[in-house]
Amino acid sequence: MPRTKEFDPEVVLDRALDLFWQRGYESTSIADLIEHLGIARACIYATYGNKHDLFTQALRRHLEIVDARITGALSQPGPALPAVKALIEQFVTDSCTENRFLGCLVTTAAVELAARDADVARLVESSWARTETAFAAALTRAEAQGELGPAADPSAMARFLLVFLQGVWVLERAPDSAARLRDATRVALAALD
Repeated sequence: MPRTKEFDPEVVLDRALDLFWQRGYESTSIADLIEHLGIARACIYATYGNKHDLFTQALRRHLEIVDARITGALSQPGPALPAVKALIEQFVTDSCTENRFLGCLVTTAAVELAARDADVARLVESSWARTETAFAAALTRAEAQGELGPAADPSAMARFLLVFLQGVWVLERAPDSAARLRDATRVALAALD
């Protein structure tokens, strides 16, 4: 009779996500995972596969959470431009707090692995495409509702906002970056007017 797992695989995956989010892929060892997750090496391998497999599962979980937050915030009925601005301001505010998330795991994965790992590159690109599409859809709605001027280019603006947020999540990891982030946000929000 097979033994039942003595842990909840979803809870452990969320804990792995937290550790990868804090340290990144390269700086997280199997020994770190064993200690942080509180399960044996054999359980990790039997449930998730190797470290790379666990990382990609954690990255997928992260994408579900963050992408849903972005698309949900940008697809609400009503004025679209205030929703776009509120989302940007919220991410930057979160980035400037003491309990910040230490960057986006997608950004970290892009920097650490995407150039040499096709699986991670696909996950990163899919997240960026969803974010860009969500911004473009919201900005197209804003244009149709008269919230943007006729010269606005929702697609280009969406790309700008994607790049801006990725930059926010890189700088978030640096100490004393709040003033830079707030100044850049002021400029980014002005570009939407």
